[in-house]
Amino acid sequence: MKKHLLMLAIASSCFVATHASAMTEAEYKVAKEKIEADHKVAKAQCNTLKDNAEDVCEKEAEGKQKVAKAELEQQYKPSTSHARKVAEEKVKAAYEVAKEKCDDQSGAAKSACEKQAKADEAKGKADIKAMKM
Repeated sequence: MKKHLLMLAIASSCFVATHASAMTEAEYKVAKEKIEADHKVAKAQCNTLKDNAEDVCEKEAEGKQKVAKAELEQQYKPSTSHARKVAEEKVKAAYEVAKEKCDDQSGAAKSACEKQAKADEAKGKADIKAMKM
């Protein structure tokens, strides 16, 4: 019985802690603007690069922005669907960057690189599917 009450107390304190840490609408808007500003800065830095390095940089900037937006939504309105969206965006961003990096290679190396990127993406998607959310 003591163990049951202890678990109940811990669970309720966790619920209060997560509920209390939710963002206000003003904090949400400021954070969203910061994400947009950070994205613009990252894109500007990419413009200093050439060829595929610029493309990789842009994919990284896009991925970071999408992940940051998903994480912001999770912070603003915590839910299992938002947590899943964060995980999905991370997998998608990693795949897009890996695929773009493969463009620097040619022939069998490029093919192997693309297969590895696809395998990593499939593993990430399987891990998300296996999540108990």
